[in-house]
Amino acid sequence: NICKFTIVCLCTLLELKPLDLSLTETKGVTLQYAPCLCFAAFSKSLFPVVSELRVVLLGSSWTEKSEVGNLLLGNTVFTSKTKSCVRISGTLEGKKIAVINTPYLPPLDTSHHDLTEFIKDFAKWSDPGPHVFLLLVQPENFTEEHKRRLCRVLQGYNDQSFDHSLILISAPREETSGSVEDFMKSPALNEMIKKCKCRYLKRINVELPELLTHLGEITKDNNGEHVSYEAFEDTEQDLSKDQQPPPTKETKTPIIDAVKAAGLPNKLITPQVSGKTPLTNSK
Repeated sequence: NICKFTIVCLCTLLELKPLDLSLTETKGVTLQYAPCLCFAAFSKSLFPVVSELRVVLLGSSWTEKSEVGNLLLGNTVFTSKTKSCVRISGTLEGKKIAVINTPYLPPLDTSHHDLTEFIKDFAKWSDPGPHVFLLLVQPENFTEEHKRRLCRVLQGYNDQSFDHSLILISAPREETSGSVEDFMKSPALNEMIKKCKCRYLKRINVELPELLTHLGEITKDNNGEHVSYEAFEDTEQDLSKDQQPPPTKETKTPIIDAVKAAGLPNKLITPQVSGKTPLTNSK
């Protein structure tokens, strides 16, 4: 009650209003105004840089991605699993945030065509491009294969995707012996963290203000610029060129020139095979 009273007093002094978000129960205390405080600070530092923050969730667990997406949007909006990407938008202090949830993480045996279709799907829903890729990993299960699966998607989208990525490390499952710190020493996870410029958070203790702060820092480090799917544009251009038939060259002969000069249609000309004369009926 004292904590809640203090938060309400601070909001009153700062003239902040509660957001249109569902209430969050944390350790028995209803934090109705706490999200308002962190969102206010977050929006003031970030949104002069971007008018809409776009975040793409990548990982093998739909449940964990949905939980993080619901946390960011302040409501239970990601529920049943879908076969394609889902984009849901919300507001933070009147500013827009869009969360794009991907249905799965393509395995290594995925064909190039299917991988491209997967990337095109979230590229379409995050258009003109995401500001942050939020990578959810389970530390005890993160192997070299998982690293390569994530890298294939990020590299397939754009080589600069790693500069826009934040790794969110889930808590190890209860049946697993070892801490997050122990699993972070594994070569695969350690290399992935380095690829993402050592940007990571441990989900076990992370709270919304800290997560939003990291998203804002990545966006500001990239000067508010999103990362575009350039491969998609190049592919479309190449396809449009390939689909155009090559220009046909008209073969000119003295006979064709004479027919055209006489105003006769070309179909009256008997095609000839090179090196042979057309057959004629003998009389």
